[in-house]
Amino acid sequence: MAELLLELFSEEIPARMQARAAADLKNLVETGLKKAGLDWTKSEAFVTPRRLCLVIDGLPEKQLDVKDERKGPQVGAPEQALKGFLGSLGGMSIDDCEQRDVKGKTFYFAVIEKKGEPTADVLSGILNAAMDALPWPKSMRWGTGEKRWVRPLHNILALFGGAVVPVSFAGVEANQHTYGHRFLNPGPIAVANFADYRTKLAEAHVMLCPSERRAEIVSQAEKIAEQAGLTLKPDEGLLQEVTGLVEWPVVLMGAIEDEFMELPGEVLSDTMRTHQKYFTVLNADGTIAPQFIMVSNQVAPDGGTAIVAGNERVLRARLSDAKFFWDQDRKVTLASRAPKLADIVFHADLGTVEDKVGRMAALTKFMTMNKIVPADADKAYRAAELCKCDLVTGMVYEIPEIQGIIGRYYALNDGEAPEIAEAIAEHYSPAGPSDDCPAAPVSVAVALADKIDTLVGFFGIKQFPTGSKDPFALRRAALGVIRLIIENNLRMPLLQVFEEARKPYQSTVKFKAGAGCVGMPISGISEDTKNDLLGFFADRLKVHLKGEGVRHDLIDAVFSLGGEDDLVRLLARVDALSALMGSDDGVNLLAAHKRATNILRIEEKKDGKSYGGMPDESAFVEDAERTLFAALNTAGASSRALVGEEKFADAMAALATLRGPLDAFFEDVMVNADDQNVRKNRLMLLSQIQSVMGDIADFSKIEG
Repeated sequence: MAELLLELFSEEIPARMQARAAADLKNLVETGLKKAGLDWTKSEAFVTPRRLCLVIDGLPEKQLDVKDERKGPQVGAPEQALKGFLGSLGGMSIDDCEQRDVKGKTFYFAVIEKKGEPTADVLSGILNAAMDALPWPKSMRWGTGEKRWVRPLHNILALFGGAVVPVSFAGVEANQHTYGHRFLNPGPIAVANFADYRTKLAEAHVMLCPSERRAEIVSQAEKIAEQAGLTLKPDEGLLQEVTGLVEWPVVLMGAIEDEFMELPGEVLSDTMRTHQKYFTVLNADGTIAPQFIMVSNQVAPDGGTAIVAGNERVLRARLSDAKFFWDQDRKVTLASRAPKLADIVFHADLGTVEDKVGRMAALTKFMTMNKIVPADADKAYRAAELCKCDLVTGMVYEIPEIQGIIGRYYALNDGEAPEIAEAIAEHYSPAGPSDDCPAAPVSVAVALADKIDTLVGFFGIKQFPTGSKDPFALRRAALGVIRLIIENNLRMPLLQVFEEARKPYQSTVKFKAGAGCVGMPISGISEDTKNDLLGFFADRLKVHLKGEGVRHDLIDAVFSLGGEDDLVRLLARVDALSALMGSDDGVNLLAAHKRATNILRIEEKKDGKSYGGMPDESAFVEDAERTLFAALNTAGASSRALVGEEKFADAMAALATLRGPLDAFFEDVMVNADDQNVRKNRLMLLSQIQSVMGDIADFSKIEG
């Protein structure tokens, strides 16, 4: 057994592409090995900013010998059939074939023995194919070559059993050496195997494993923060990115000048994070400290003093710009900026941001005035009017990531109510499944209006998400609406709200045609939009509930009833059904329903007619029939009444009373009686089982 070591050494690979590239390289090489019939014991991929590395251990020295038997035509078959068979064998003659008896007839058999090739010879083609096929989100050509790679490729290290594998890419031939840290150990390093490779890289200031670099960054950062009496602010996304920017992490701490500490904390954090890749540190009370943590890729002879000073100068320039915009923006009110929203296109067919704000404000007013969202109507309306105004501020132009958040500060500066300011900050939330969901009523109202207007608009112009594309983030918007409703227990009639959101689009006035808008006739958004959206919400809710561990078949069983647009009520029904299906009564009810359904399906198909409708009580013969019919009437009336009162658990309990009568019926009664009238009546009784249970859920959708 031998080891394969491959390293592709290039200019810096973007951090966001590294993990995927390492996984793709591993998958491509492993796929090639499987096709070649080569097994291995262990495979690992590593990545640093300048190298992709793959090590596969336990590969055989050569492929296994293969024997292939092929059955040919019968002895005495036409010459044309023999020629065709021999042609597929690659040069064998009929004398090379064996003759064997098969069920009393004699056939030709060809036995082809293929000797396994040395693995080293096979690897060359596998590695070349993997390098050619490696998919990069973005790639480039360099020099005069035609090959594409994420960045110019400088070296290929390819060893199998310590010997160089003859592969090449973009004019670079494989060899037996690698390179260390760009600045600290830039020279070539000869290696013999992976253990030697990893040890020598570490000596050359290259930490090969991303998880080790990540742990080292966290350890150093927490230690340096603790020494200063501070704590490191968690930021997994930034940590992941910085891990992909350095090969030998050295953590340093710099200072923020006092004049910038009056800036909002989000401005400080986002400026440092987005532009400079610095970590924020916090005081004991949770406020932002006047320091920052940076990760250098260099061991400086002065201990990093010059590096820190240089980064402080760069940050000072960034924060000076932010402070200028902060001071300038506050000289005018948010409300006075509203007319400028007419210059920003929301979508060419849906008007400007000013148009959108008008629709949002109207929808917010409707939801609050009708108590769909129990918020102060005036404050919610005002928040909707102001929520997009920070888009035309200098601060958002400089740091787009703080839109909404900076609007809160400006609203408070203007003397707006705290609820209004908070709604401005939170109206984009929740932006994803892990994002916090607003709970303040005014914030909830504006956040719902924003997302519902977007959904109704884009569905109205038929811009639906596809399986692979969702350019307007409509799935995220729908999931946001679902979370806002569920987590705040809102009794929202979605179809009614969709209709209200559709009304502004029914105006005969066209949108403003300025700012790049085409001025669509808005009466084009049809009634079908509401139903399309409800179906879309149903799909999104299924995804959300599956993520919460709710059985998909129970979700389908409730959704199949149709006509439900109150998510809170729908979830209560799913929960009650889930509880019923977790009991013995539920399991037996499901079995009885399936049995009744199967019998009906078979008999209706055989007779060519349906047995729906109410059975004739006077035609019952057995006591079990009468008992079941009475139980169905009682349970059906009770469960329907309880469903109307939204007492779904009680409705399920009423349904559970059918277990005994159903068990007795199927044990004591022969449905397909000789008397056709009795048979018909019993089949109609089975249809009543479906009907009564179908008022609660579509039990045919439930597995088990």
